[in-house]
Amino acid sequence: MRSPRFALIAILALSPSPAPAQTFAVDDPVLRRIWQEGMERSQIPLLGQTLLDSIGPRLTGSPGMKAGNDWLVAMYTRWGVTARNEPYGTWKGWRRGVSHVDLIAPRVRSLEATMLAWSPGTKRAEGKVVILPDVPDSNALVAWLPQARNAFVAISFPQPTCRPDQSWEAWAQAPAVERMKAQRDTARRAWDERVRRTGYQVRALPKRLEAAGARGILTNLWTGGWGADRVFDARTEKVPTVHLSCEDYGLVFRLAERNQGPVIRMEAEAEFLGEVPVYNTVAEIRALEKPDEYVMLSAHFDSWDGSSGATDNGTGTIVMLEAMRIIRATYPAPKRTIVAGHWSGEEQGLNGSRAFAADHPEMVDGLQALFNQDNGTGRVANLSMQGLVNAGGVWGRWLARLPGELTRNLSVQFPGMASGGGTDNASFVCYGAPAFGLGSLGADYSQYTWHTSRDTFDKLILDDVKHNATLTAMLVYLASEEPERISRERRTLFPVNPQTRAPGSWPACQPAARSSAESRR
Repeated sequence: MRSPRFALIAILALSPSPAPAQTFAVDDPVLRRIWQEGMERSQIPLLGQTLLDSIGPRLTGSPGMKAGNDWLVAMYTRWGVTARNEPYGTWKGWRRGVSHVDLIAPRVRSLEATMLAWSPGTKRAEGKVVILPDVPDSNALVAWLPQARNAFVAISFPQPTCRPDQSWEAWAQAPAVERMKAQRDTARRAWDERVRRTGYQVRALPKRLEAAGARGILTNLWTGGWGADRVFDARTEKVPTVHLSCEDYGLVFRLAERNQGPVIRMEAEAEFLGEVPVYNTVAEIRALEKPDEYVMLSAHFDSWDGSSGATDNGTGTIVMLEAMRIIRATYPAPKRTIVAGHWSGEEQGLNGSRAFAADHPEMVDGLQALFNQDNGTGRVANLSMQGLVNAGGVWGRWLARLPGELTRNLSVQFPGMASGGGTDNASFVCYGAPAFGLGSLGADYSQYTWHTSRDTFDKLILDDVKHNATLTAMLVYLASEEPERISRERRTLFPVNPQTRAPGSWPACQPAARSSAESRR
């Protein structure tokens, strides 16, 4: 998110942190207890390992997602926190089974392959590999289509190198680096033009090839990092769509391009389960003094299932789960009601949180503050006031009371811009509610873990996740104890949209898709 030119960006560069006992600017016994519970008795490693290794990925509508919902309720119940799985609609149910892909000619190699989400499966099948042809127009594609019958069709751009640019720049001579990049750019443009001439967009091609009798679709979407590929969803309805690693996709593509006879054998188990109920998991510690005012912890629970969903958004999940445990142990009688929302369907358009906000206007109206985390395993490093012009004073008071270990080099945008999407606090910001995102340091998120085949438990920086859970618990406590409601006065000046040249405005609330049929409309 870009800041407007007139936004003030403050950097809290505090002095080096002394021993933990001396980091508190004020003698607040609850903050001390939160520090001790979060930093000295953290459950982050155990929670993370159980969620990511044992339960694993949490694709919306999958048995893994429901198992995760039930695990959250069980953990909260164990800690004495009321929790429920709240239905908000249905989604296409799908169960991933065992899959295996091998190159069997002109030589034998087991390929690194992942069936895409919601892909049909196949019994053991063999077929040659063919590549999307370079045709002059859609009529020529139709004439070619018989060659796709009983074949596996490769439809993605073949990367000329799966060595990251950083490695090229570190080891190759400058002329070689520039030549590689220029050749790659030329090849990429030529491939995009090849797809355009078929008359189909790349997302529509799989169904056309499926209708022509293709045995399966092969894809690749490389991130530009060593061994990391983005893995999303299939567009076929009868035959499997399989993602091959950058290296293995390049291998079978080159073999086919040079008429060297690549043949692959594929086994891919998958089961469609029909429309199944989907849930948000909601936990609550009810207040006595101000029960109808709310402080919320927020993170989406669903993930893509090409990996374990560790940094997107297992880390945000266990931050909020652990923060609620800490609050329960150190601040059991809050002034305002504390609610944790673990949202489903974020990856399909913030559906879970949008549905919750629409279904609970009383919580939106009574919201004192919401804290959302959804961008990886790094330490929280940036905050935005989300366009609320008077929120900075409240945040200033809160941050002044926190230990330097948690706030050092924290960047804060005043007044910032209201989030229009991308993560779940936007589902509440659109109503003008004080819903804040806790932005983390990158930790190679974009290149290596966001929606990739490498988003696994081992990528967690556990100390940073522990830090974030402790920080969140402290913010929840301070927001609960804040004497006055946070002002909802909004900024009225917005920068011009550089694409449309129209003046900016406060984002409008969008309806949730409450079924997979709605999502296709």
